[in-house]
Amino acid sequence: MTVRSADVVVWGATSAGVCAAVAAAEAGAQVLLLEPGMHLGGMTSGGLGYTDVGDPRVVGGLAGRFRRAVADRYGVGVGTWAGPEPRVAEAIFLDWLESAGVELVTGAALGGVDAADGRICALRLADGTTVSAPVFVDAGYEGDVLAGAGVPYAVGRESRALHGERWAGRQEIRPGRHSMPDWVSPFRDDPSGLDDGPLLDQLRPGPLAPVGSGDGGVMAYGYRVCLTTAPDRIPFRRRAGYQDAHWELGRRLFDRWARCHVEPRAGDLLGLEPNLPGGKCDANSLGPFSLNVLDGSAWEYPDAGPDRREELRLHHLHHAEDLLWFLANDPAVPAGVRTELARWGLPPDEFTDSGHLPHQLYVREGRRMTGEVVLTEHDLLGTRRWCDVVAMGSYHLDVREVQRTWQWEPEHPRPVATVVNEGYLSVPVPPYPIPYRAIVPRFEDCANLLVPVCVSASQVAFSSIRMEVQYQMLGHAAGLAAATAAASGRSVQAVDVIALQARLRDEGQVLSL
Repeated sequence: MTVRSADVVVWGATSAGVCAAVAAAEAGAQVLLLEPGMHLGGMTSGGLGYTDVGDPRVVGGLAGRFRRAVADRYGVGVGTWAGPEPRVAEAIFLDWLESAGVELVTGAALGGVDAADGRICALRLADGTTVSAPVFVDAGYEGDVLAGAGVPYAVGRESRALHGERWAGRQEIRPGRHSMPDWVSPFRDDPSGLDDGPLLDQLRPGPLAPVGSGDGGVMAYGYRVCLTTAPDRIPFRRRAGYQDAHWELGRRLFDRWARCHVEPRAGDLLGLEPNLPGGKCDANSLGPFSLNVLDGSAWEYPDAGPDRREELRLHHLHHAEDLLWFLANDPAVPAGVRTELARWGLPPDEFTDSGHLPHQLYVREGRRMTGEVVLTEHDLLGTRRWCDVVAMGSYHLDVREVQRTWQWEPEHPRPVATVVNEGYLSVPVPPYPIPYRAIVPRFEDCANLLVPVCVSASQVAFSSIRMEVQYQMLGHAAGLAAATAAASGRSVQAVDVIALQARLRDEGQVLSL
């Protein structure tokens, strides 16, 4: 058994993890950054090139430094590009770690967490290595370290009654760009939707929970694929496991649109705009049938074990690859969509060790720590003041679709079944402060852990905080606090927040407007 130690151990080389590691190292700590995969940067380098910023006035600290680094790489002004090409994002982060003297270990799968008397003693890796430190940072999207340490957490949607939140819980079925049109039958053997029977693929069986109830629903995951129109693009391929029957829902959707005289564009489904340098695009999920997987498999992911998570990851990856083939080739897809998709392909210089598809699943939400302060929609919409603010947010409440299921609609002379997408929600918020107490557990739960990703928040509040720039800024704060706690021997809850705020301001973090 190998035994390793450091002043600060950061779990997860997401953008939050990289920023936490760099901030702690620049503050004088010896830092070990552990990444279970083979790449770093999380979604910032894993397909989410077009980064949602919100109000740029709140973006400072290491998040601001990253934006400047992107501008310098391309020789343009800050903000010219909302994000870099994936390989460039990873290169910037690698440069940062090397300059700061952070040791990065990839392929470091987590085997377990040793905790006693309200403290983490060590992380056990799957290869038998034990890693100890005075202070740990859980910067993973899933919150595996906090869960392993016994820190309480929540997963999925709560009821409206829990925090008195208007936007919590199961949502009403609303019209909109992300909604299915009426009268698409969910039944495999009956396109009319009249006779109950086996369901089509890509549906969650249901039934729908009551509106406003806490059903544990998790917003959809997917892959944000990077595409290009360059002459050397790699054409979409028909995967060996591709199944025609799996895409019957898409055929019925396009048939319904045709009967309603709706002519969808490929960009209405995937957002095919050259929004990245080099003529590339970060394909997004913009319509009712997209890269998002809405069969409810995301609901299972946060608490699943490693083997099941890998199955779910491949399920999402195959969905992305097969959707691109379906839209580009299936005769049921409108000719205009197929023609547009023919202009696009996978970039040969991105994701070269993963078949040119991203290495990072877009885990929009995993576990959420239950800390001393639980942020809710009231804190974001009401711009509550906090004495211990360490970063700011500004992006709207952004809950993506949670499920695709079906329901009976009362019609004459008998009910008709129709497919529905449920859960999408977008509500503007003003710039708001994020307190230090939202990234640390309660003292009695764990005294030496900081959590800049799976923060203490309701699902509604988390839907705004979950942006990569906020993760970078919260990682910055967590790294500085971790270095301070390690050097002083004090708990993370006893860190001098006033001194922490002063250092954050000195390093460009925006704490108020």
